[in-house]
Amino acid sequence: MASKSWLCHPAGLMLLLITWRDSMHCYGFTVDPPEDLAVSDPGHLGHLEITWGPPGSLTNMTECSTLYQLEYFNTYRDSWTAIRMNRRTFSAQFDLMKDVRVRVYTLLDGRCTNNTMIQSTSYTELIQKPPSTGVVGTEVQDFMCIFHNMEYMDCKWRRCTKMPANSQQNLYFWHKHLEQAVECPKYILSSGFRSGCNFSGNSLPEFTDINFCVNGSSPEGPLKPTFVSLQIQNHVKPEITEKLHLQSGPDTQLELHWESPAGKVPEHCLEWEVEHSQEAPGGKLPSKQIVPTQVWSLTLPSSHNDERSCFRVRSKVNKYCADKSFWSDWSRPTCHPEKNEVTPEPEWDTLPVYICVAAAIIVILVLSLCVGTGLKVTKSRQEKKLDSLPTTSFAINSVLTAAEG
Repeated sequence: MASKSWLCHPAGLMLLLITWRDSMHCYGFTVDPPEDLAVSDPGHLGHLEITWGPPGSLTNMTECSTLYQLEYFNTYRDSWTAIRMNRRTFSAQFDLMKDVRVRVYTLLDGRCTNNTMIQSTSYTELIQKPPSTGVVGTEVQDFMCIFHNMEYMDCKWRRCTKMPANSQQNLYFWHKHLEQAVECPKYILSSGFRSGCNFSGNSLPEFTDINFCVNGSSPEGPLKPTFVSLQIQNHVKPEITEKLHLQSGPDTQLELHWESPAGKVPEHCLEWEVEHSQEAPGGKLPSKQIVPTQVWSLTLPSSHNDERSCFRVRSKVNKYCADKSFWSDWSRPTCHPEKNEVTPEPEWDTLPVYICVAAAIIVILVLSLCVGTGLKVTKSRQEKKLDSLPTTSFAINSVLTAAEG
């Protein structure tokens, strides 16, 4: 009877409810994973839409807030990426030449879980295989893009050896500022075939994923597509350094300084490599060393008197402005001491020989002209004599005929 009156008391009911709720949590209160996981392709060359729905068991759940943990395999980084959110849609970048792997969990937090966040022990997963369309072995090779001095970009590729005859390749690109994929504005041709795309005059955004697709057609069917995603600030190749200055400093030191190449690459974004080579006399191979530096000058001890020091410089974008970069071409070398190339003077002993040869050639030319002129005059006289013979013969014949009469 006492126990029944305790249960009827409001405080006792509340305590029972709390105890029951805690026991549910302590003894494994679980939540189901999301449902209806799907991945759709809006035609953005690898930028896919991921959607899912809440678990059916949470339809009438009002005392807890629901979160979701999305995990997808980033094939460009070869690792899993995880995001927690309260919405049920997300966009991510995938390499469409590889498997698309996505999984999602349900998380609950609030009064129903005693204000402790719990996660579903299982997850909903989707694995989407790449399309198997296209003639096997016809994908492009060595696709590479270079952002030249941050002024224009070229993307180039090589045709595979199994490419069918009369094949035509196309490049398309997309980024978030475009509604749909766009074809290459200006193709680069090699031996009559498309081997790249030039983006001169076409503004591409920095720090933005740009997706590329190279596909094509052939008499044997569609070609295997190639998908690439990149950010152009990670593909900069600075211009060559033109102006280097080398001089001898105090204490037999060599002072080298140079000027940043002209262009749009900020000076503070460049790092440098200086190649120092020493040319020893006697035909020995020069010794070389590479000196990295973040500044525009370098001071080195001078070489021995019988050695010649040469320097050249190249640059690339440093890690503070981009994840990676291409090295520029090497500058023209500057050396100390400089080679003084002396033009050899003609020897005076050979001058009379040159004069005699020239005089002989002139005499031969003059004699040839004279002989040629004489032959022409003789030939002309003979032709005149021959022209006068018929007239004389006609006159003689007329005289004889008259005499006979």
